[in-house]
Amino acid sequence: MGNSYWPLFDLRVRTPRLEIRLPTDEDHIRLIDVIDRGIHDPATTPFLNPFTDTPPPQRHRDSLQWWWSRRANWSPDDWCFNGAVVVDGILVGVQDLVAKNFSVLRTVNTGSWLGLEYQGQGLGREMRAAMLHLAFAGLGAVEAHSGAFHDNEASLATCRSLGYEENGDELVFRRGQRDRVIKMKLERAVWVSLRRDDIEIEGLDRCIDMFGLSVTGS
Repeated sequence: MGNSYWPLFDLRVRTPRLEIRLPTDEDHIRLIDVIDRGIHDPATTPFLNPFTDTPPPQRHRDSLQWWWSRRANWSPDDWCFNGAVVVDGILVGVQDLVAKNFSVLRTVNTGSWLGLEYQGQGLGREMRAAMLHLAFAGLGAVEAHSGAFHDNEASLATCRSLGYEENGDELVFRRGQRDRVIKMKLERAVWVSLRRDDIEIEGLDRCIDMFGLSVTGS
């Protein structure tokens, strides 16, 4: 610990089941291995950006460039915390927290993926809960947004279980066809009513300015 030049590497969000942290370059390679073993049914895609449709080795290079670009282009007004999800020392997926102009809007978006071998164990809900705790308890967010294709019931169920409500829909491009994404929104008051007391944040004070905030959260 103690990354004085890039303190985001010291940020940790922990629940009784998992830890979320910014991935290192070594972690990126391990996450690519998880993707290669499968993160969804190949007959469909749950992603607006269908990166898993690209075959290796190009997909590997694209993934690395994406993660590197998020780190290189981070700014207080436009950031993406692409958190590596760790369970018992094993990387199992990624949980993103994304925002633009957060210091004013206090609004975040989330996105995630989880290895097929780790699905069906409640980890998707747990990692979203952890990142929402960072957003609301740590950063003082007022709203969190997410969304999923109409047939991605697992993702929509996760949203609903955490207090999100439907917030409209949108027609989007999906593998050459028109399809519908359901938008979901979680307001701060709802999150507060469901707030857990077993999630911890470590190291945020050392990098709070990188999220566009001061130590006092203003």
